[in-house]
Amino acid sequence: MSDRHNLEKISERSFATKLLHFGAEIDEQTGASSAPIFQASTFHQADIMNPPHHDYSRSGNPTREALENYIALLEGGTRGFAFASGMAAISTAFMLLSAGDHVIVTEDVYGGTYRLLTAVLTRFNIETTFVDMTDFDQVQSALKPNTKAVFMETPSNPTLKITDISRVTGWAKEHGLLTMLDNTFMTPYHQRPFELGVDIVLHSATKFLSGHSDVLAGLAVTKDEALGRRLYQLQNGLGAVLSAHESWLLMRGMKTLQARMEHSERSARRLAEWLSDHPEVTRVYYPGLEDHPGREIHEKQSKGYGAVVSFDVGSGERAASLLSRVQLPLVAVSLGAVESILSYPAKMSHAAMPREVRYERGITDGLVRYSVGLEDIEDLITDLDSALRG
Repeated sequence: MSDRHNLEKISERSFATKLLHFGAEIDEQTGASSAPIFQASTFHQADIMNPPHHDYSRSGNPTREALENYIALLEGGTRGFAFASGMAAISTAFMLLSAGDHVIVTEDVYGGTYRLLTAVLTRFNIETTFVDMTDFDQVQSALKPNTKAVFMETPSNPTLKITDISRVTGWAKEHGLLTMLDNTFMTPYHQRPFELGVDIVLHSATKFLSGHSDVLAGLAVTKDEALGRRLYQLQNGLGAVLSAHESWLLMRGMKTLQARMEHSERSARRLAEWLSDHPEVTRVYYPGLEDHPGREIHEKQSKGYGAVVSFDVGSGERAASLLSRVQLPLVAVSLGAVESILSYPAKMSHAAMPREVRYERGITDGLVRYSVGLEDIEDLITDLDSALRG
C-alpha cells in the first residue's frame, strides 16, 4: 500500500481512533509500540551527492516529524510544525509578516501574544489593532491598506468571548488576508478551524494536548502546502524547535486527549452552573452557560464547550484570599492538565498587560481562571465553596 493511500485511509478514521493509530504508533523496524526517540543532533550521510531525508535535527528529526505529522492529521491540515513553546509557534507564524504590515487581533488575547505584538513586533514596524471580535463591525472597521492578517483566539483567554470564525475568514479571504487561530482551549477534538476557513492553526501544546504539566511545547499546522513551505523555512531559520524527547512525551499525552477532554468538560459544565448561583461570585464566563452571549455561535463551530471556566469574585483582595485557601487545584500558571489549575490572570497570564488595558478587556483584579482536571467534581466544588466562603 502506498504512503498516500495509507494516509488517506488513516484520515478517514474517527478522531478517537486517529489519536491512537496515526501512522507512527508502531516502529516499522522493531515493532515497538511507540515512536522511537531519536536522540541525535546530526545524521551520517553515506553519499553527500544524495543527502538523506534527515541531516541535522534543527531541520528535521524523525521523532519530531512523527509528532508534526500527527497534529497535521488531527487538525486536517497539510503540514505540522513543533516548536519549543506555544509562544515560539505563535512568534514564528507572525514572522510571515513583513515590516510595514498590519494585523487585526482578538482584544483579550493571551498575555504572551499581547506582549509579542506590543513590545517586540512594534520594533519591526509591524502594527496591531486589537478589536472585540464578537462585534464584526469592529473587525471590518479595523481594515487598513496595509492589513495582511487576522489573528483569532476563540474562546478568548481568559474571558471566553466567541468569534464567528467562518464569518471572519470569509471576509478575510475577500481582502486577501492570512488568517491564524489559536486553538489551545478547544483542541482539534472540539474545534476544527480548517473546516471554517482558517489558514494556520496554532497551539500551546503545553496545555490540553500534553495534558500532564510536564512538557513545554508549541504546534502549528498549515492548511496548504505552499504556506507550509514558507512556515518550514521560518522554523528552520529561527530554530526554536521541540526536542526529540519532548516530542515523544507530547505524543504520549495526546493519545488520551479525547478521554481527558470529555471528562474535564463534563466537570467544567457542572462547575460553571454551580458558580452561577454562588453568592460570593459576581460573574461567570463559560460558553456552555445559557446566558453566554456567544453560545449559539460557539455551538455552530465547536463540538463542546471546553474545560476552562473563568469567574469574578469582585476584587483583588477576595481573589487573593481564594487563591490562598483552595486545597485541590494547583495555584499556578498554565491550564489543560490532568490536575485542576486555578490561575490569576492579572498576575500570571496577563501580567504583561497594563492594568487599564486589562480592565478595558474585562480582565479585572477579581477575575480568576479555573482549568478543570480529572478530579471528582464534587470534591472540587466542596473545596472551592469552602475557599470562597472563607
